[in-house]
Amino acid sequence: MLGLFCKGILTTVSNSFIYLASQSPRRQELLKQIGVRFEMLAPDPNEDSESIEIPFPNEKARVYVERVTLAKSMAALARWKKQSLPWAPILCADTTVSLPNSPAGEILGKPRDAEDAAHILAMLSGKTHEVLTAVALSLNPSDQPICIVQVSTVQFANLSPEQINTYIASGEPFGKAGAYGIQGLGGTLIPSIQGSYSGIMGLPLFETTQLLDRAQVTRI
Repeated sequence: MLGLFCKGILTTVSNSFIYLASQSPRRQELLKQIGVRFEMLAPDPNEDSESIEIPFPNEKARVYVERVTLAKSMAALARWKKQSLPWAPILCADTTVSLPNSPAGEILGKPRDAEDAAHILAMLSGKTHEVLTAVALSLNPSDQPICIVQVSTVQFANLSPEQINTYIASGEPFGKAGAYGIQGLGGTLIPSIQGSYSGIMGLPLFETTQLLDRAQVTRI
């Protein structure tokens, strides 16, 4: 497990809740798990949030996940200003799967369709890959957010074509980086991990708590 801090400042103002700029139900569940009150600050329907997640040519996974998360933070801050909401820290996160030297490039994103999901899962089969989750917290409207990148290592079992097709038929691979979700049926495909289970889910709780403590966010 590896956590890296980006630049940020220390706050002395207590906050009773945060804004969550993510539509991920897993991140919502994890925040509830640690007793953090949050309100949604999700993208507007007319926002082109998907374009932020397009990797640059030859972009490294760590650079990518941090860039995307900070871009989401800036978009969330603009959304907050537009809606004239009372201030609270804004939490953003992004997760990517990295398989160095893969034929599809280092970054394995969300599958486009069933064929793409099968291709991604076949590449992961029997190999060890990394899951990187960046978490950014805006402490106030005028400063750059604090950002942490958490890295975990995941060992995938050797999968038969039948196992891959059965898993795809469940629908779980879609909308998930690397075409799997460890908290669901995907967990049956993974013999071991090294790092943060919650980070692989999409929000590393240890590192997130560090950020929330710096922002003096109270918990239930």
